[in-house]
Amino acid sequence: MNMKRDLYFRKPLMNAAGTLGFAPDFRVLQELGSLNNFGAFVTNPLSLRPRLPTAQPALIEYPGGFLLHTGLPNPGLAAVMKKYASRWERADVPVIVHLMADRPEETKRMVQMLEGVENVMAVELGFAPLLANDILLITLEMCLGELPLILSLPNEQVLSLGPRLIQNGADAISISAPRGALTTDDGQLATGRLYGQSLYPQSLEMVYSAAKIGLPIIGAGGVWTEKDLTEMLSAGAMAIQTDASLWSAREAMFG
Repeated sequence: MNMKRDLYFRKPLMNAAGTLGFAPDFRVLQELGSLNNFGAFVTNPLSLRPRLPTAQPALIEYPGGFLLHTGLPNPGLAAVMKKYASRWERADVPVIVHLMADRPEETKRMVQMLEGVENVMAVELGFAPLLANDILLITLEMCLGELPLILSLPNEQVLSLGPRLIQNGADAISISAPRGALTTDDGQLATGRLYGQSLYPQSLEMVYSAAKIGLPIIGAGGVWTEKDLTEMLSAGAMAIQTDASLWSAREAMFG
């Protein structure tokens, strides 16, 4: 049995899952001014089988942020590995593969598929809303192996479930984007994940509370400026994920 790899961030900044594609594109990072700041690259969320976009995608702005609903489309892990594994191996930063971990058996299979890939630093497990704590604990137990495991949790579960997950073998907890609902222009209610600067005060408080009880926490949510990054690290985060600020920078740059 191979030794478990270490989870260590040479630099504390990385993108959040879903922001920069399936493999590092260093031309983009260079243009964003992030090339020399990133300590890891996080892939878009991946499922075992191909996944189509939602039939009713939504992007709704509100003061301080926006709601996004895409359905997390992707071609499936095997197809992504066939196309991008060589780029992961050649990348100048380690890669964290984000997996949709809603079915424990499938998640275990995906983690095992990744164990032989060079330069994959860790796996980040993301979960559907309202999954029972027991499912998360079973998934963690089934996926323990060579690769460090980061479990992405909503604020509501970070403090209540996070310590138990770490005790049972998880290497770190990351903060997933919170969920919300807004009405579309045609009056339909849309649910999705929330992004934007308005999330930052809540995220900073969560990092502080998690670090205070000894959780290895990766901060995220509304991180926009160098000051935000410094504050969150000072509050006890082991690393930081940024999301909407990357999209905003790309939009300003490319239109």
